[in-house]
Amino acid sequence: MRGRVSYGLDELRDWWRLYDLAHGSWLVENDEGKPVGFAGLLVRGMEFTSWIGVDPRYNGRGISTELIARAEQRVRELGGDRLRAGMLAENGRAQKLFEALGFREVRRFFRMQIAFDDPPIPPKEVEGIRIATFRPADARPFHQALNEALADDWGFFPMPFEEWKRFRLEASDVDTSLWFVAWDDAEIAGVIRCDGRKFGGGFVGALGVRRPWRGRGIGTALLRHAFAEYHRRGMAHVSLGVDAENPSGATRVYERAGMRVVAEDVMFEKVLS
Repeated sequence: MRGRVSYGLDELRDWWRLYDLAHGSWLVENDEGKPVGFAGLLVRGMEFTSWIGVDPRYNGRGISTELIARAEQRVRELGGDRLRAGMLAENGRAQKLFEALGFREVRRFFRMQIAFDDPPIPPKEVEGIRIATFRPADARPFHQALNEALADDWGFFPMPFEEWKRFRLEASDVDTSLWFVAWDDAEIAGVIRCDGRKFGGGFVGALGVRRPWRGRGIGTALLRHAFAEYHRRGMAHVSLGVDAENPSGATRVYERAGMRVVAEDVMFEKVLS
C-alpha cells in the first residue's frame, strides 16, 4: 500500500518474536505453495492484537475475512472479549472490511524520522543530569524506570524482568552500546533503548522519562544523544514509533528534535460477542 518496503529480515525477525507463532498465527499459501497471506496474534495479558496481510493479487477472495475470523476464535478460546487489529493508514480497502466486520477505529500511530542531511544538533546539558551508556549492572533499574515511565501509554503492558531480560537484553542482535541512561545522582531520571538498525537506519525502540523529572528537557537530551551516536556510526537517518495521542506529549518532543511523520498506522478494535 505504501509502494515501498523498508523492512528487512532483521526487522521481520524482531517483529515475529512478539507473536504467538505456535497457536495464534496463520500462513496462507497458493496452489504452488508460495505464501500469499498471513495473520499474527500478539497476546499481552488479556489484550489481543492481530496484524494481517494479503498479497493484493489475491484480494477479493475472502482471505482477510477468514484470517480475522480465526484470530477472533483464538481470542475467545483464550478467554478474551475483544480483538484489536492494525492496518496501514493508506489502506482504505482494509478500513472498509474492518468496519463491515464490526471493528471501530481506536488509535493512530506515527513512524517519525529525522534525516541527517547535516550533523545533528548536539544534546543540551540538563542541570544535575548525566547521560551515560547502559552497563549490565543497570539492567534492573533500567527495566523498572522504563516500565514506570511508560505506564500511562495506551496499550502498554509491562514485561516482568526475567521475560524482558530474555526478550531484550539477551537477544542475539542486541547492542546495549546504544542504550543510554539519564542519571540524577544515583537515581535514573530517564532511559532510551535503541536498536542497531531498522527501516534502513537507526531506530529508537523506547524512550521514557520518569514523572518527577519531566518538563526539564531530559527526553530531548537522550534523543539527541542517540542521534549523535547514530550519526557517528554513519547512519543516514533515525526513526521511531509513537502513539499519535501520547499523553506525555511525546510527538511534540520529537518534532522539536527535528523528527517528522513519515508513516501512519491505524488500530481498530472489536468487542466479541
